[in-house]
Amino acid sequence: MIATWRLRAAFARRLSGMYGTEVPAYTTLLEVTGEVNDEAARHGPEGRREARRVAVERHGAIRVGTPRELRQAAQVFAALGMHPVGFYDLRDATGGVPVVSTAFRPVEPEELARNPFRVFTSLLVTADRRFFDAGLQARLEAFLDRRTLFPPELLTLAGRAEREHGLVPEQAERFLTLAVAAFELSPEPVDRAWYTELARVSAVAADIGGVTSTHINHLTPRVLDIDALYRRMADRGITMIDEIQGPPRWDGPDVLLRQTSFRALDEPRAFREPDGTVTTGALRVRFGEVEARGIALSRAGRARYDALTTETDRRLAEQGTGGPADRQDVARALWEDGFPRSEHRLAAEGLGCFTYAPAAARPRDGRRPPADLAGLLDHGWLTARPIVYEDFLPRSAAGIFNSNLTGHGTRDAARTGTHYDEHRLAEVIGRPVHDPFRIYAAQQGDSLRQALDALGAAEARRNLCPS
Repeated sequence: MIATWRLRAAFARRLSGMYGTEVPAYTTLLEVTGEVNDEAARHGPEGRREARRVAVERHGAIRVGTPRELRQAAQVFAALGMHPVGFYDLRDATGGVPVVSTAFRPVEPEELARNPFRVFTSLLVTADRRFFDAGLQARLEAFLDRRTLFPPELLTLAGRAEREHGLVPEQAERFLTLAVAAFELSPEPVDRAWYTELARVSAVAADIGGVTSTHINHLTPRVLDIDALYRRMADRGITMIDEIQGPPRWDGPDVLLRQTSFRALDEPRAFREPDGTVTTGALRVRFGEVEARGIALSRAGRARYDALTTETDRRLAEQGTGGPADRQDVARALWEDGFPRSEHRLAAEGLGCFTYAPAAARPRDGRRPPADLAGLLDHGWLTARPIVYEDFLPRSAAGIFNSNLTGHGTRDAARTGTHYDEHRLAEVIGRPVHDPFRIYAAQQGDSLRQALDALGAAEARRNLCPS
C-alpha cells in the first residue's frame, strides 16, 4: 500500500516536473530559490530550522467553474490527505476577482511535516451580478456544464484512496498519472470570440470559463529570503511584478506570508476563429509565484496586522502616493511602532502562534512557575517555537492575480454581490471547511498543556488552559 502522504509527495513532485516542462521560467525560479535557501541555511537560525522542509515545499493554484467541479477537485485532494482550510473572498479584495477560494492542505502537524503540499483553489461565482448579467451567466453555466475536468476513473481511484488511506502500487501509479494529466495545459483550440467576451469581464473568468479544461496557474516554492530572490530573478532577466505582497520587510519577526511572482508569459495557444479556422495566438495566464512563510498569528495578531494594513492604505491615500517603495516605507514605519519586535514578545503578548516546551535551563531553586504566559517566558520556564503560517491572505492573492492580468475587466460596484461565506462554501464542497485559527490554536494549546503539566504549573494551567 502506498500511504496517503506518499501519494501527496509523489503528486507534488510530478506536478512540479510537468509545470517546469510547460513553463521553463519556473525551473529558473526553482534554481534561484534553491541558491537563496542554501545560503539562508548556512547563515541564519530560521534557515537551519526550516531547511529540510523548504526543499520540498510547494503550493499550487487551480481554478474551477462550478460546484460540481469543486466537489470533484475536493475528492482528488482528499485522496492526498488534503482538506479545505480557510475561506477567501477575492471579489471584494483590491481589484476584485470574481472568485471565492479555499486551500486544500494537510491539517495535522505530522502530515505537514511529512509533506506540506497545498493547492489554492478558486471557484468562479457565475451568479454575481457585479460581473455577470443574467444572459452571460446562463451561457457561461451551460458551457461549464458540458465539460469534464476529472475523468470518472480518476474520481473512482480517489474515492478508494480516501477510504483505504492509500492505494496499492498499480492503482497508485494510475491515479497519479490521471491526476497530473487533469492539470496539464490542454492543446485543444480556444474559442476566440467566447474567450474574448469573458475577458472583457475578467481575465480570470476567461481563464476559468473560456476553455474546456483546468490547469495549474502557478506552482510556488518557499524561499527563506524573498527580497534576495526578487533581486536575483531580475538579475537573470526575468520580469517580476512591481512589488512583494504582504507584510513589509522590517527588522522584526517575519509573520504570515510574503509573496511575489514573475509576470505571466505569452504562451502559444491554438484558437478557433468565428469562421471555424484554427490559428495560432498567445495567452498570458500562467506565472511563477514564490513565497516566504512566517509565523502564524492568533486572531488578535491578525486583527493587529489588518489594522496596520488599513492604516497604511489611509496614509498613502492622504499623501497621494502609492508606489511600491512608498508603501514599503509607510508600512515599515507603522510596523516598527505597532508590532512586537521579537518572537519572544510576539508570544508573550499572545499575538503569534507557538508550540511550547519546558526550558532545559529553567529555574530549579524551588520557586513556583508564574501563572501567566509572559512570566513563564520572561523568567525562563518555557521555550517557544514558532508555528509556520500554512495559509493565505486574500488581498495578496488578489494582488498577485491582478498584477499578472492583461486588463482590469469590468465590475458594476452599484450592484449587490452574491452572498458567500465559509458555511456556504462547505455546503458546495460537501465537506467541512476548517478554520485555520482553530487549527493553530489547537496545536498551541496541546503543547502548552503538556509543558505546564511537565512543570507542575497547576495555577498557570488553570489560567491559560481552562478547558
